[in-house]
Amino acid sequence: MAKYTKDDIVNRAKELAKMIAETEEVDFFKRAEAQIHGNETVSKLISEIKGLQKQAVNLHHYGKPEALKRTEDKIAKIEAELDAIPVVQEFKQSQGDVNDLLQLVASTISNKVTDEILTSTGGDLLSGETGAEIQNKECSHH
Repeated sequence: MAKYTKDDIVNRAKELAKMIAETEEVDFFKRAEAQIHGNETVSKLISEIKGLQKQAVNLHHYGKPEALKRTEDKIAKIEAELDAIPVVQEFKQSQGDVNDLLQLVASTISNKVTDEILTSTGGDLLSGETGAEIQNKECSHH
């Protein structure tokens, strides 16, 4: 009955991953990421945020809510400054594009598996019922 093993499927998934890694979306992401790392302003702001995040963890740990709030506000201000930089906007857009592509692949696989299950059991794609559900309904009406 079974035509494929888990290993077969994982190997195909690896092939698909390689294909995805060679798309325009991923290529743009790589370029945007390289620009992020090459930008001194961005690096400085990220470094500041990391330092403040460590500080925030310590303030939270030692129960200093007022100081924690001030630190969180500083982090938010720097994040807003970071988000206003065009190369950061491009990077975030490229992350979203790659994520959208991965979501599309995942939902396509999921939907196709569901359709294959329904059709292979004599089910109905429109109602989403398997053949067993349909037969069970018909039997219970007699």
